[in-house]
Order: sequence, then structure tokens, then C-alpha cells
Amino acid sequence: MFGFRDIEILQAIARAGGFRAAAARHGMSQSAMSNRVAALERRLGVSLFDRSGRGVRLSSAGRRLLEESSRLIAGRDRVVRELAGASGLRGSVRIGVAETIVHTLLTPLLARLRDAHPAARFELTVDTSAELARRLVERTLDVAVLLEEAVPPVAMRAPGLSPIVLDWYAARGFSSTRETAGPLSLETLADMSIVTFSKGTAPYRNIERLFAATVSPPLLHGSASLLAVRYLIATGFGIGLLPIRMVDTVHAGGADVEPIQVCPAARPEALGFTIAWLAVDGDETGPIVAEAALACDHSDAR
Repeated sequence: MFGFRDIEILQAIARAGGFRAAAARHGMSQSAMSNRVAALERRLGVSLFDRSGRGVRLSSAGRRLLEESSRLIAGRDRVVRELAGASGLRGSVRIGVAETIVHTLLTPLLARLRDAHPAARFELTVDTSAELARRLVERTLDVAVLLEEAVPPVAMRAPGLSPIVLDWYAARGFSSTRETAGPLSLETLADMSIVTFSKGTAPYRNIERLFAATVSPPLLHGSASLLAVRYLIATGFGIGLLPIRMVDTVHAGGADVEPIQVCPAARPEALGFTIAWLAVDGDETGPIVAEAALACDHSDAR
């Protein structure tokens, strides 16, 4: 019915107060501009200008058309600005995170990204690092925060984040119920009910290695939910491993779990996480998220 060029010509005529001045500004002849407006009036079936007297003025229909179409022009210009190289994240940003990251780094990371990129909408996937790696390769994620060992070979990766240190925890008051003080040995721990990350994950394998040499390896109860692990520990179902930063963050001012002393042989390995993404020409999502994650990472994390 009409195009952006038609609206721009109407705006020019209205601002210039006549066809001749508007035609000069747009590099057109006066007759060509008059013919363009006449053709538009025929298509719309209305007169857009009042040509009586000296000069031209918009008719009521012309004013209405410009008022309504100005929103279209503004919207077009906004889209052009965004697509023409305006930096930053826009639209949907699909971020995958391991659950350890949910309880340690996710909130400051998203807050930083939100403040720096208000036009972005974040879609989160929480899963194991192995599953996040698969989704990254399948391009159903834009970027993932996962264990370093799980990063697929085809992906780009940022420098590693501060190690996530794990510790042994029990329900509050556990230490006061023990008959003897001192660090717990692997054999003593093996006699207890142990709750940990889900089977097949790096922390689960870590515990299996710790107890490989014991006479009777413990029965491990795995869960994909760290909140469930913490709850089971807090309610006395068993002892277990949790990220120190998770406990410090969630329970600042009144923990319902407490760390327990263990022998050096029972100390678990820290978890190394990084940010990974697939390189795509012109897409800066991965580097932007990586920069934000590294910036808000706690350098003094234990």
C-alpha cells in the first residue's frame, strides 16, 4: 500500500512547506515528487495535501497517516541501529551452567550481564557438564559454564575460573556427638552414609577414587540437585561433599550444616570450571559472557 520512502517524502514536503523545496532536498525533480504523491493518493483513495491557496498543507488524512506511520519509521530506525553494529547482547542468550555454578557464580554473573546488556533476555539450562557440552556442540546453547575436562574439542574456552573447593559437611551439631575428637579417617568415613553429586560426575568419581583403597568402600547416594544433597546432609541422612562457596552464600549467618575434619587422604579435589562456546563469525556472545564471568569471579574463593 505504501513504503517507507513514501512516508519520508510526505514528511519532507510537510517540513519544507512545498514540493519544490522537498524535491531539492531529496535529489528529485518536482514533477517526479508530485507524481509519487499522486500515485500514493490514488492507492489510498484519499487526498493527503490541501492544495488550495498558496503552498501545500497536509489534509486531515495526511496528518493521520504521518502520525501513525512515524512509529513505523522510528521502529525501522531502531532495528537498523541495532543491526548496524551496536555492541552488546540482544535478544535471547542461551546460557548453560552446571548446578555448582548456580550456587556460586550465577547470580553475580547474570546481574552483571543484565546491567551491561539491558536488551538481552537470558534463557538458562542447568545440567551436568557432559550434557552441557553436548548441547553446545548441537548449538542449542550459546555459551556454557562447565567443568574444564568436559569442554568439547571444537569449542573455544576462556581462562579457568577460580577453583571450586569442596569440603565434607554434616548436620549441625555433628561434632558434639562424636566420642573422639580429631580428623576422620577414610575408614571411618566409609562406615557412614555419604551423599554426593550424581553418579558419573567428576565429584562422584573423585569420591570413588578416595575410597578405592579402603577395605569396604562406602555406599554413595548421588543426586543431580545440590540443594537436595545439602538438605539430606542437614537433616542427618548422611555426610557429604558441598562447595564451600555454596554453603557460605546460602547460609551466611546461620548454617544448618557444619564442616567436619577429615584426614589429608580424604580431602577432595577442587573443581575447575571454565566458559566455553562455539566460534561464530560476528557473534560476540561467548567472549562477552566469559569476560563478565571472569570479572565477577571471586579471586579469593576458597
